[in-house]
This record gives sequence, structure tokens and C-alpha cells, in this order.
Amino acid sequence: MANIFTSSIGKKVIMSISGLFLILFLVLHMSLNFTSIFSEETFQQVCDFMALPIVSILVPILAFGFVIHIVYAFILTLSNIKARGGYNRYAVPNKAPTDSWASRNMIVLGIIVVLGLVLHLTHFWADMQLAEWMGKESANPNELMTATFGNIWITIIYLIWFAAIWFHLTHGFWSAFQSIGLSNTIWFKRLKVIGIVIVTVLMGGFALTAIYAYLKANGIV
Repeated sequence: MANIFTSSIGKKVIMSISGLFLILFLVLHMSLNFTSIFSEETFQQVCDFMALPIVSILVPILAFGFVIHIVYAFILTLSNIKARGGYNRYAVPNKAPTDSWASRNMIVLGIIVVLGLVLHLTHFWADMQLAEWMGKESANPNELMTATFGNIWITIIYLIWFAAIWFHLTHGFWSAFQSIGLSNTIWFKRLKVIGIVIVTVLMGGFALTAIYAYLKANGIV
């Protein structure tokens, strides 16, 4: 059992499983946020539901998944840098079919993703869930969306963040499945296409939500 956490293969499996878990969370998160485009009332109800104790108890599990993924990402990256005598990608050693820009820069993309996550938490989680936990009044989610994305520079920063996540996930999606055994040529090609489609729809949904909030805040829509 200890080998799962310490061996190279075990670390990659943990990275893969935690990464797929986080992708599922992002799908749910985007779907909920996307309701803000169609109905303020529905978005408010969604946020109220997410604030229920039975849902809030899942937050530590989600946070644990993020921490595990980030920690093992840096461990694998540092191990590969040391083994290869210089910077290289962290995931799959078969260079010919996988050596894309994203795969060579996963650590850089990962850092951008983490920094964007910190910014996102300060903008939304701190004023909503955290405020409620501390006995303070939670911010109105619709007002918070327009107040945050009403600033063009904040919106641009978020769009850059979404782009970084897109690059990170398009590589990470198929790499995760490859690490758990789906590494033949046929499935490699299929998973790359499936990953690009899923991640494009996912991050496109986030981007549209942010852009709509900006347009709404500035009276354009």
C-alpha cells in the first residue's frame, strides 16, 4: 500500500485520479455558474443550495483533492527534473506523440492555475461561504458577479486563467487515462479528441459566464 504513495507509477495514478475528480467538480461548477446567464433567481437558488450544510461538508474533500493534486504534481516534476538533468514535462516519457507545448509547460500552467484559484477564492468564496461560516452576512451572488466582472481588467485576468486551465486540462485529461493504463495508439487518439471537446465546452462555459457578467455590469446586455 505504501508503494502507491511513494512509487513513480503510484504517484502518477494518484495524480490522475485526483485530476479526474477535479475535472468532474469543474463540470458541476460551470453548470451551476452558467445559470447566471439565464436567470438571477435560479442562480440565487443554486448558491443557496450550495450553502446548505450537507453540501458545504464536501468543501474539505474538494480542498483535499486540490492539495493532493498540487503536491504530487510538484513532487513528480521535481523528480523528473532531477532524473533528466534539466526541466522537462512531468507526465509521460514517450516523447514522440505527446511532446506538445502544454506537456512541456505543465508546471508553468499549474502555477498560473493555482494563482488564479487564489484570486478566485478571494473574490467569491471569501465573501460567500467563508463569510457565512464566520457568522457574517454572505454577499449576494448576482451582485458579486457583476461587481467582480464589471472591471475589464479582472475579466481579462480571468479569461487568461481560463485559457491556462484549458491548456492544462487538454493535456492532463488524456495523460490521466494514459497513466492508469489506457495507453494504446487507438485510445490515445480518441482520448485526445474527447479531452479537447470536453475541456473546450467546459472552459467556454466559464468564459461566457464571465463575459456576460461584464456586459451586464456595464449595461451592454
